[in-house]
Amino acid sequence: MNIQSKPKSPHAGLVGRAPTGPRIREGRPFPLGATWDGIGVNFALFSAHATKVELCLFDIDGERELERIELPEYTDEVWHGYLLDARPGTVYGYRVYGPYEPKEGHRFNPNKLLMDPYAKQLVGEVTWDPALFGYTIGSPDKDLSFDERDSAKFVPKCRVIDPAFTWGLDRKPQTPWDQTVFYEAHLRGFTQMHPDVPEEARGTFSGLMTGAAVEHLRRLGITAIELLPVHAFVDDSYLVEKGLHNYWGYNSIGFFAPKPRYMATPFVNEIKEVIAHLHDAGIEVILDVVYNHTAEGNELGPTLSFKGIDNASYYRLAPDKRFYINDTGTGNTVNLSHQRVLQMVTDSLRYWASEMRVDGFRFDLATILAREPHGFDEGGGFLDACRQDPVLNSCKLIAEPWDCGPGGYQVGRFSPGWAEWNDRFRDTVRGFWRGDEGQLADLAARMTASADLFNKRGRKPWSSVNFITAHDGFTLMDLVSYNDKHNEANGEDNRDGHSHNLSNNYGVEGPTDDPEIRSVRLRQVRNMLATLLFSQGTPMILGGDEFGRSQNGNNNAYAQDNEISWIDWENIDEDGAELMEFTRQLVAIRRRQPMLRRGRFLTGAYNEELEVKDVSWITPAGEEMTSENWHDPNGRCFGVLLDGRAQPTGIRRRGTDATLLMVMNAHHDMVNFHLPEVVGGTSWIRLVDTNLASLAEEEEFEFGKQYAVTGRSFLLFELRSKRGAAA
Repeated sequence: MNIQSKPKSPHAGLVGRAPTGPRIREGRPFPLGATWDGIGVNFALFSAHATKVELCLFDIDGERELERIELPEYTDEVWHGYLLDARPGTVYGYRVYGPYEPKEGHRFNPNKLLMDPYAKQLVGEVTWDPALFGYTIGSPDKDLSFDERDSAKFVPKCRVIDPAFTWGLDRKPQTPWDQTVFYEAHLRGFTQMHPDVPEEARGTFSGLMTGAAVEHLRRLGITAIELLPVHAFVDDSYLVEKGLHNYWGYNSIGFFAPKPRYMATPFVNEIKEVIAHLHDAGIEVILDVVYNHTAEGNELGPTLSFKGIDNASYYRLAPDKRFYINDTGTGNTVNLSHQRVLQMVTDSLRYWASEMRVDGFRFDLATILAREPHGFDEGGGFLDACRQDPVLNSCKLIAEPWDCGPGGYQVGRFSPGWAEWNDRFRDTVRGFWRGDEGQLADLAARMTASADLFNKRGRKPWSSVNFITAHDGFTLMDLVSYNDKHNEANGEDNRDGHSHNLSNNYGVEGPTDDPEIRSVRLRQVRNMLATLLFSQGTPMILGGDEFGRSQNGNNNAYAQDNEISWIDWENIDEDGAELMEFTRQLVAIRRRQPMLRRGRFLTGAYNEELEVKDVSWITPAGEEMTSENWHDPNGRCFGVLLDGRAQPTGIRRRGTDATLLMVMNAHHDMVNFHLPEVVGGTSWIRLVDTNLASLAEEEEFEFGKQYAVTGRSFLLFELRSKRGAAA
């Protein structure tokens, strides 16, 4: 079926100044999107298979269509036109004509208003209605049928923006990787319940730049806040029907525009103000971005943008072309093998990095972005584009290195220059502190930046982004309070979410007043925070874990835009306040101890020139671990000796770093640990003992002393040198 006829324009005329000469001119095919130049607006839209494109103009609220103007020129598969009387604030959308032939991959339907993939701002949200679908819902022909209803009333519109902004003295912090501490947070949930954030700003970008929000991050020692998706996304219809929202936002429909409900003002420059405030506090901004799929779903999904603009180009299609390759588990997969689609993604990244000045990106299901038709390719187009781009290769780039497609698990296999979420660290640390058997060798590898996965091709320890909890799964307090997930609020009969959580409730499922259970839970939280922050690699803290935030056992709160997910700042109890101060001090110790964040991988090999080992593994008897110790399934206590005389380069630096000893005891019972003698020192200074609710005053212990390590405890000691100061 070919659609060639032009629907009648319901209105004519656009309020504005009278142009001199033709009102619509051919304009330019570059840049894509709507670009204001101070006189008029250039509109450019890529579509390789369209036969005609109409620009649809709306009133300021996006409710009434005023006019349709055919884009007059087509160059290099880009439809374009220059509208003299358009300006910032102009509200628009597109109707795209072409063949409706789903079996050939084409789903053009000009009855459906389409969002510009390059739109910088959206007006309104998706309102679910049968008119959104290019086919007739309920037809026996399913997606092969054709729907003639106009969808404009139910689709967000695009708004032309003025990007001008005075950055003043703003400079990106450019925090070195080895000093980076990530804090994963939800933009809305972080401030929605904060009493010191003005009510009108809560849950928005403006809320994040308030003094209370910024000060919390700064005081905690956070160097980078990693925000869950802020790109425009869609609330799934099945959630809306249940009165829920897509809270996490992994359902993108626009890669340049922010989610409208995250804005407290009508101006996208609000985002720039937030970033300027965070930069002024020395805090970088990392965006969690979703380029692997869109909210349009599979062949039975709505037609909102890409599907109606050029379905065959934007999506990876099955060999029969009617159906979609679904390596994402969400219905479709964005086709980054197409040069224009790849351009869109990299243009989006450059826009946020250059225009908005964000400092980096965490890529959801990043394996898909590196997937070519033949599978994952470390030399694929997307990774190559990032590597050579002078803007992107200076950003922090973090991969979630897995997807649900064939060969989707790729931890440790991304290109040099990339960091990767390390789920092996998460699972091993959880298992060790739960008391699982046979964890010592794996824990040693994870605490030394997973060299078995990342120590190749000149990659550095920071390549391993270590985390124990993230948005997807239990919070840290829930990890020690629940044996099982409790996702009933999601309305899926508790079938959703992972069941393999490596968690333990220590006697009671959920909250309890039992002092012994509460004590062991808090100690386990301190143990895992200490392990996270004192391991080599880049640590990531889940927002709220620093004071024991709970989601009531919900480990898949993707649809909970409510008190389940929001941070409750007003009800932080005494235990939470102590834990927050404990976390702050752990971060401070990491910052001042270079041996905890080395620039090179620890090897354990003897350096003949320096006559030291950079790391040694110690038994409770104070002796070096043997193969028998490593393979003891009941081994749950050992020490890690980091020798400060071992420098991260072959050139001896002036002075030495402090020598540190970490002791971990995952046994339920106390273990007497012999503190080893070290050349150049006189004794050990205790810095941390997680059996204590707070970091007590430093205390000195002699070599050879048996330190009574409480069951389920983590300790950190610093060597006192013979000169009287810490080594």
